[in-house]
Amino acid sequence: MLLTSVIIVLREVLEAALIIGVLLALGNRIQLGRRWAYWSIGIGLLGAIAYAGSTATVSDWFEGVGQEVVNALMQIVIYCCLALITVFISYKGRAAPNYKPIVLLMMTSVIFAITREGSEILIYLSSFIDGRELLQPVLLGSLVGAGIGASVGALAYYALLNINQSWFPYASIAVVMLIGAGMAGQASLLLIQADWLPSQEPLWNSSNLVAENSITGQLLYALVGYEATPTPIQAAAYFGGLLLPLLLMFVSRQASSTDA
Repeated sequence: MLLTSVIIVLREVLEAALIIGVLLALGNRIQLGRRWAYWSIGIGLLGAIAYAGSTATVSDWFEGVGQEVVNALMQIVIYCCLALITVFISYKGRAAPNYKPIVLLMMTSVIFAITREGSEILIYLSSFIDGRELLQPVLLGSLVGAGIGASVGALAYYALLNINQSWFPYASIAVVMLIGAGMAGQASLLLIQADWLPSQEPLWNSSNLVAENSITGQLLYALVGYEATPTPIQAAAYFGGLLLPLLLMFVSRQASSTDA
């Protein structure tokens, strides 16, 4: 149970920690400060508590698949925010951007990420409140998993913060795009589970190379949306999620060149 708790909590914390770490580094580089992050984390934690407390009600929505649908919608919102952030980052060095939309997009991403991942952790922990024998190893494993996830997020923050200034826009865009594509892939999986998208046979099975429930698998899941047995729809959502920000950046650059 100790190892299970480590893996479960690590998976949830890691995604939010990476988003926070990367966006904090971005905010620092463009001199946005950290106040937006403090507010986002606080609102996200309140949202997690509220969402976890209303799980039974939400689950009854959409003919019993409310939780899957709502979680997918939150993932889609996060993806859209991250995709738009890459467009704003791409303007760096060509024109003085208006940073207010970036702050709003970053806050929305962090709030929804913490709400979703935090609620999953609270729901998991609440199932062991009455089991005294299991509660201690579950809490210990959860602390270890949360610590590892937070450490990876801090590592991403300092790695981006100390990268060469000329490389920072490209590195930050690449990381944000990978995280966003992972969100798009996860959203498609949730909609498949809710029967809103058709289930399909997997394109491949890479479990023998990297198991999803391993530490490496969880790291890859949080960073690039790793899935050992992706279906064609999941693969399309993932790679489409990578291509859309590139398309938006290309269109915005063309529009900017035309206006100039």
